[in-house]
Amino acid sequence: MRLSGNRFVIIGRAGMDFYPDPPGTKTEHATQFFACLGGSSANIGVAIVKLGGSADLVTCVSDDAIGRFALNELDRYGVGRAHVRSVGGEARNSLAVVETTIEDHQSVIYRNGAADFEMTAADVEGVDYAAYDALITTGTVFAAEPSRSAAFRGFELAKAAGLPLIFDIDYRPYSWPSPQVAAEVYSRAGAMCDVIVGNDVEFGFMAGDYDRGLDKARELVARGARLAVYKMGEKGAVTITPEGEITTGIYRTDALKPTGAGDSFMGGFVSGLAAGLPVRDAVLQGSAAAAMVVARVGCAPAMPTRAELDHFLSAPAAPVPA
Repeated sequence: MRLSGNRFVIIGRAGMDFYPDPPGTKTEHATQFFACLGGSSANIGVAIVKLGGSADLVTCVSDDAIGRFALNELDRYGVGRAHVRSVGGEARNSLAVVETTIEDHQSVIYRNGAADFEMTAADVEGVDYAAYDALITTGTVFAAEPSRSAAFRGFELAKAAGLPLIFDIDYRPYSWPSPQVAAEVYSRAGAMCDVIVGNDVEFGFMAGDYDRGLDKARELVARGARLAVYKMGEKGAVTITPEGEITTGIYRTDALKPTGAGDSFMGGFVSGLAAGLPVRDAVLQGSAAAAMVVARVGCAPAMPTRAELDHFLSAPAAPVPA
C-alpha cells in the first residue's frame, strides 16, 4: 500500500504533559516538572512534521492558559491549527502527569470535561479534505459526544474526497462509558478504515476475546481494509494485507519510559507509506521511531527528525527477530 503524498489531516486531541524532573523522579517526590505538548493526535502530527511531512489538526482546546499553551506548541512544531477551535465554559484541556521511569511507571491522566470532546460536525465540515493525502484519527475521539458523531462525519467526508482512513485504536478505558460501548463503536470505525493500527490488547478488546485479537485484525482486512498492523510489544508486529502477512521484530533500545511509542510508530509508519516504502520497510521505520522515543524524555519533543531516524536506521544494529 502507498499513499499519494505526505499531507495529513488528523482528528484528535492536543494537551499538556507534565514530566517530573529530573528523569527517574517519582511524581509523589517531584518538586519540579518539565512541560510539553501532549495528546496522541498532536504527537502524531509532530512526528510527521519532523519527518518532513505536513499535518493539520482538527480538535478543540480550552479557552484558557492551558489551551493556549497547546496552541503555541503546535505552532512551534509546525502542526497546522486552522481547524483547532477554542471552547469556553467548564471544558478543560487534557493534562497528563507522566513519569520518565520503566519500573513501577505511573501516568495520571486528567480527562474530566475534556475540551476535545466538544468537537462538533461543523468543525470537521470546515475542512477541505481534497487538500490532503490521508486522514488519521485515534480512537479516543469516539469516546463521547459530540466528538463521536463529528469524527464519523469526518470519516464520511474524507471517504467522499477519496482519502484513505488511518485508524489508531488507542483504547483508553477511562474515557468510555462502558467497554461494551467502546467495542461496538470501535468495530464500526474499524469497518470504515483502510489502515488499522493497534496492539494485541486493543485488537483483542475489539474481538471481545483477548486471545482472538489477531483473528480480528485478519477479519478487518478480509472485509475490506487494505492493511492492519497488529503490534505485540517486544515480540514485534504482524502486518496483515490482502496479499499476505508480514512479521517484523523490534529495535533494541535503552528505554527510559514506556510512553510515546505508539504515536511515534504511527508517524514513522505513515511517513514511510507516503515516501513509497514497501509495507515491511514502513513498519520497520515506525518501529525504529518508537524505539527512539521511549529512550528520550517527553513524547512530542522526543519525536525523531528525518536525519536522526535515518542515522538510527543506518546503524549496524538490526531489528530483533520476531
